[in-house]
Amino acid sequence: MRLWDLYSPAVPPFVAEAMEVPEMRRLQRVGMNCGCEYTSFPLFQRIQEPYSRFDHSVGVALLVWRFTGDVRQTLAGLFHDIATPCFAHVVDFMLGDSMTQEATEDGTRAMIERSAGIQGVLRKHGLSTDDVADYHKYPVADNDSPCLSADRLEYTLGNLVNYRLITRDRAKWMLDALTVLQDENGQDELGFVSLEAALTFAGGTLNMGRIYVCEPDRFSMQTLAEMLARARDAGVITMEDLWRDEPYVIEKLCMDGRFADEWHRYRRYREIKHGEGGIVVHAKKRYIDPLLRGQGRVSRLDSAFKGRVDSFLADSQDEPMIGVASPV
Repeated sequence: MRLWDLYSPAVPPFVAEAMEVPEMRRLQRVGMNCGCEYTSFPLFQRIQEPYSRFDHSVGVALLVWRFTGDVRQTLAGLFHDIATPCFAHVVDFMLGDSMTQEATEDGTRAMIERSAGIQGVLRKHGLSTDDVADYHKYPVADNDSPCLSADRLEYTLGNLVNYRLITRDRAKWMLDALTVLQDENGQDELGFVSLEAALTFAGGTLNMGRIYVCEPDRFSMQTLAEMLARARDAGVITMEDLWRDEPYVIEKLCMDGRFADEWHRYRRYREIKHGEGGIVVHAKKRYIDPLLRGQGRVSRLDSAFKGRVDSFLADSQDEPMIGVASPV
């Protein structure tokens, strides 16, 4: 799923060069849906197209370029997911970090520093590793939740289209209603110039937020995380393997009879039931409370949205889940 043409009329040459380095190309084989797309849950069967971390990363770069015109910030946005492992946040779950999902971020700087291709691009533009290794310092690229940044904007629009919740035309309409505003603390933040677009987008983020923590999603991510941990402990895969790509890891799992059976069962999960013996998984809840120019955040302007946010945040994740797989 690529919305690049909505973000920018063309890919700037410096982005086109940087996205060709091997470390970026690896992300073409790391999905945005954290392994859930391999299951048979009807929700994930709605996904229209493969959506990779590469697609997302280039999209973030194009959005940063659109709103800042700054090479340094744009490359930081491009490289922000370069250290993402296979199945993405599943490895955070595997490492016991389902609530912040940041356990795997630490390798970004090291990967940039040891990449000859990236270092060549940086030298060409008079930049250093420090300029691009931490996109958190550029608020248009990234900021604290529930604010709106290029990162959150890209995966929200990408997933809304990919899950068939909005059309590409609707995504473009919302995108065209955005500009750079000043937040409550005088910091740059993406925000809307149209109340209708702001409300529509904010509601869409809640729809996606519910998908990100729905039972099929949490069950799938935890189940895959436990499978990968067992495979690691059995010597079938290594932690280093998880920073290759998903086809590679899947092939290694399937070369071992025990894990081939587990993987094929994982692929057949299609339904969640509840009861004794199920797994309980708590996961990070995501939503966005965007700014409207001159009026503040949507949650202050619309009580219905505020109520939906409060309800979402109060939702329990304590029900034990049991996965039901289709027959062989």
